[in-house]
Amino acid sequence: MTGRSPGRRPLVAAGLLLTAAVAACGTGHGSEQSGGPRSSPAPAHPRPASRGLSLAQQVGQALILSFEGPTVPDYVKRALREGRVAGVILFSDNIASPRQLRMLTATVQRASGHGALVMVDQEGGPVEMVPFAAPAVGQARQGTAQEAAVQAVAAGRELRSLGVNVNLAPVADVTSVDGAALAGRAFTGDARAVAARVKAAVRAYDTAGVGATAKHFPGLGGARANTDDAPVTIPALTARDLDPFRAAVAADVPLVMASHALYRNLDPGRIASQSRAILHDLLRERLGFRGVIVTDSMEAVAVARRSSLTEAAVRSLRAGADLLLLTGNGSFRPVSRHLRALARRDPGFRSRLAQADARVLALKRRLGLRPPATPGRR
Repeated sequence: MTGRSPGRRPLVAAGLLLTAAVAACGTGHGSEQSGGPRSSPAPAHPRPASRGLSLAQQVGQALILSFEGPTVPDYVKRALREGRVAGVILFSDNIASPRQLRMLTATVQRASGHGALVMVDQEGGPVEMVPFAAPAVGQARQGTAQEAAVQAVAAGRELRSLGVNVNLAPVADVTSVDGAALAGRAFTGDARAVAARVKAAVRAYDTAGVGATAKHFPGLGGARANTDDAPVTIPALTARDLDPFRAAVAADVPLVMASHALYRNLDPGRIASQSRAILHDLLRERLGFRGVIVTDSMEAVAVARRSSLTEAAVRSLRAGADLLLLTGNGSFRPVSRHLRALARRDPGFRSRLAQADARVLALKRRLGLRPPATPGRR
C-alpha cells in the first residue's frame, strides 16, 4: 500500500521447507514517547480476550480506519471513545508539521483512552508519509543489516515522539523479476541478504517502541504491478520469498501484512489476504507466527475486482486476518455494520472475531496501550 486507494479514496533446506508448506496448504482451504512493557509471545490459539466488550467493540478491535485532513473528525473521536475501532492509519493529507501531527495523535489517544493503534506507511524513499521523519533513505539504498538497523531505530524514535506507534514497514519482499513493482521499495540482494536486513529492522523498531510490520506476505517480489492498482497473480512462490518473513518471525515481529495477490501454487482460488491456506496453514502453523495479521488496504483494486468490500472483510477475517485496513472514505460504517450483523447470527464467526481481538489486545499491551473501556466501566 502506498496511499489512499484509487476509486474510493485517496533447519531443513529452504526448498524442502517450501515444498512441505505448499503441500500443507494444498490440503487446506485452497478453493475459495518510549515503548511500553513487552508481553510474552501470543499463544498459537489465543483464548478469547473480548469478554466484557460489547459486540460493537469486538468488531471494532478488528478495524483500522482512515480519515481526511489534518484534524480528527467527530465521528472518528466517537468511534475511538466507544471502542468501535482499534485505531487509525494516517496518510500525507493528515500530516502537515511535527506540531500538528503531535496534536492530532494526542487527540486520537485522548479520544481512545490512550488505547489507539496509530499507523503510518513510513518505509522511506518512495513511500514516506511523514516527510520530516526518518528513515533518511529508502530500503533499496540500505545495503547492510547494520544500516537497516540504524535507519529503523531513527525512524522508530522519531515516529514514537510524534505519537505514531505502528509502522507499516519493513518491506520483506525479495524482488525476482525485471520491472518488479516493489523494486524501488525493497531491500536489494538475495533472500539471505534481505532476510538479515528485515530481521535487523524489526529488532530496531522494537527497541524504539514502535511495532514493525513485515510485508507483503507471502511475498510480492515477483509482481510487476501493485495490487492497489490491478489484480496480481504470481504463478509460483519460491522458497526464497519466505526467508525474510521467517527471519521477521524469528525476530518477534508484532505484525505481518497479508498481500492481495493470488499465489497459484499455494491457493489457486483465493488471494492471500482471503486464504486460510496461506494465513493459517502457512503463516501460523508452518512459520509459527503468533502476532497480528493485518491486511493490505481493503480498497485495493485486487480486492474490489473479486467482491464487495463487506464480503472481502468477512473472507479475510474467516481466513485468519486479525486487523482490516480500511483506507476508503465511508468504508468504516458499512463494514462495521455488516460484521456486527454476521456476528449476531453466526457463533463461529464471533469466535473467530474473539480470537482476532485477543491478538490485537496483546499487541496493544506490548505497545503500552490500554484496552477499550467496557460498557460496565463507563
